[in-house]
Amino acid sequence: MEFWQGERCEYCEGLIVERKVNLSRKVKRKYVVIENVPAGVCTKCGTRYYAANVLKTIEETVRGRRKAKREVLVPVYSL
Repeated sequence: MEFWQGERCEYCEGLIVERKVNLSRKVKRKYVVIENVPAGVCTKCGTRYYAANVLKTIEETVRGRRKAKREVLVPVYSL
């Protein structure tokens, strides 16, 4: 059984389905990307929902308690 089965979006009443998403956050003046994060995503408006255990893992990750899988060089442009 899927965690989000039967759940509806609090904003538009759209159906929420389980998806793997990527998150990008700025932490201590650096950007981090967290891949393959399980989330409930509204099929109508795209709002994302996260289970409490997933949020805890995200917090541990961005605080540096977990080792990064890899690093990538990101080009920066200015206009």
